[in-house]
Amino acid sequence: MEAAASRNSVPPERARPFFAFALAVITVAALVCAVPLARLPGQVDDLPAAFWVMAGLAVLVDARPFTPPGRRQSSAVFPSTCFTFAIMLGWGLAPAVAVQAAAVVVSSWRMRHVWWRAAFNIAQYALALSAAYAVSRLADLDRIRWGDVVVFAAAAAAWFVVKYSSVTIAVRLLFGGRWWAMFRQGLPFELLSIGALLLLSPVLLAAAETSAALIPLVVVPLYAVYRMARLSAEQEQLSRVDPLTGLANRKGLLGEVGDQLPTHAARDAKGADDRHLALLVLDLDRFKHVNDALGHAVGDRLLIEVGSRLTDAVRPGDVVARLGGDEFAILAPCLAGIDEARDLAARVVAALGEPVELDGLPLDVSGSMGVALYPEHGEDFATLLRHADVAMYDAKHRGDTIAVYAPESDHNSPERLSLLADLRRALDDGSVAGSRQITMYYQPQIAIETGEVVGVEALLRWKHPRHGMVDPEELIRVAEQSAVMRLLTRRVVDDVVEQVAKWSAAGLKLRAALNVSVRDLHDGEIADQIADRLGRYALPADRLQLEITEGALMADPRRVLATIARLDKIGVAIALDDFGTGYSSMQHLRRLPLAEVKVDRSFVLGMATDADDAAIVRSVIELAGALGLRVVAEGVEDERTWRLLHAAGCHVAQGWFYARPMPADELVRWLSRYRAVNPNGPLDGAA
Repeated sequence: MEAAASRNSVPPERARPFFAFALAVITVAALVCAVPLARLPGQVDDLPAAFWVMAGLAVLVDARPFTPPGRRQSSAVFPSTCFTFAIMLGWGLAPAVAVQAAAVVVSSWRMRHVWWRAAFNIAQYALALSAAYAVSRLADLDRIRWGDVVVFAAAAAAWFVVKYSSVTIAVRLLFGGRWWAMFRQGLPFELLSIGALLLLSPVLLAAAETSAALIPLVVVPLYAVYRMARLSAEQEQLSRVDPLTGLANRKGLLGEVGDQLPTHAARDAKGADDRHLALLVLDLDRFKHVNDALGHAVGDRLLIEVGSRLTDAVRPGDVVARLGGDEFAILAPCLAGIDEARDLAARVVAALGEPVELDGLPLDVSGSMGVALYPEHGEDFATLLRHADVAMYDAKHRGDTIAVYAPESDHNSPERLSLLADLRRALDDGSVAGSRQITMYYQPQIAIETGEVVGVEALLRWKHPRHGMVDPEELIRVAEQSAVMRLLTRRVVDDVVEQVAKWSAAGLKLRAALNVSVRDLHDGEIADQIADRLGRYALPADRLQLEITEGALMADPRRVLATIARLDKIGVAIALDDFGTGYSSMQHLRRLPLAEVKVDRSFVLGMATDADDAAIVRSVIELAGALGLRVVAEGVEDERTWRLLHAAGCHVAQGWFYARPMPADELVRWLSRYRAVNPNGPLDGAA
């Protein structure tokens, strides 16, 4: 009943253009066929038995038409086409239209079509038969020659073009989208099924001229065509369905997105509230453990249950698909915005909250879900799916359940890939222009108690030839997931060690701290490079310090421990950066040969106004003191914060309160102007 209702309904916003087109088709068909049909009563007595046999079979076979699956298939397959086309060739247009109308009435009754749809279908057939009749008059039916076969094929082509075009336009008016894309969508199926019926008609007519008794024999090849069309459509449908869960597969999801995008593009152009479409990707957690522990049969049953829960959780009209393995997707059309997409994702996550009981064993199911929204995050299936996938991995990386796509989390966006290629070229370019793109800035680090400059932090800067200065955080995000990160680290180590050696030769005894990624510490290459550069410039190892973020270190402490131990043996100190933002355990802090911790600037900036931030900073300083570690505070920008840090016992500070990061030559000039400041004296030394 629901299928019948959907076939007889027209979306309110599309009713006017659709019914205008239907009325135009009915009117033209009536005008074209009025005169031939008016003459039909006078021809009835002259129609032979072969005609009546064909007419009866045409009505009979249409009592069970075949409707291909898919709401946007162009039309059902009506076997009466073979008989009515033969009638048109043998006895004219009016008898063919009359028989076709009777067959449509029967099929419409069987398919529960409303009256206006039946009338529209009759009009389409009438126009198609009229076009074919006009072409067929070029043939001599009394004595068929080879040239007449071409005419028959041309008449069949005329029938097909008129009928298929009118149906495609109607479907386009009902569902939206581009006409040409809609025209091509069902073309292969229609050519195979309808083409076979039309081209069988001349053979049927030739048999009828021999004997009317031969006509019923055509039912067998007609049934073969019917079965061929059904099997073809069913195979196409199966190719879009996941055989395990019965959900749509990737191909089916692609088709659904292709159907929905034109409609949402039109809504977006009009500024409609429900113009958004969301693609959600869900990846189950620890599914491999279920397969390994309980076997693939249990894993399959779990996937079936997950698919069922997802289907129950979504709205009517949403599409649930299994992309493969333990990855699912949900297509949610007609959304008002990202908040509605988040709400849907939250319902899906909640639906997975209850354990799944299989063979008496309760299994906890959880997953990470990424959300991409049309048109904000992509305007085609491939882009939306990739961005939803990026968001899903972002959620998994953060230990969260839901994440919306954010460009900064996309390490493989076209813009970042282009930027990465430019960065590699800048690193490989040995020219003066290339070397000037990648530069180091240095920010002084000051002992709070004495005001002495005890070191500098080396900060990477990249002046892109087209984009100008690239944000340092963006630079690291671009490089850290690729092999370019190691090239960048080598360049930084070379430049910093060389610069510190120059300062040392000029009488400036400064320690330089430089940042490295956890990937740099996964093998001993960086230790070998640092040892080589220190030896080349005869520079003491204590003039260099490496900083690694707390989060990166704690992600894989065992893997980096060997490299850190080698660096410690060389004499290079290790500092833990952004301390307080991660989850360092006492065990790891005690095991690692750390010399310093840096309090994250997010806490330091709020010390003067936020009691919680101030308490966190004091706790970090006390903890580091208990472990015998030096404490450096980042982001010191005002006198009050500076004095609070002194009162808390912090050793070293850096920030704009003292100086901004600056090139090496400017740092030398700054040092010549700097006068030591301490909390007990005047503040005329800081710049």
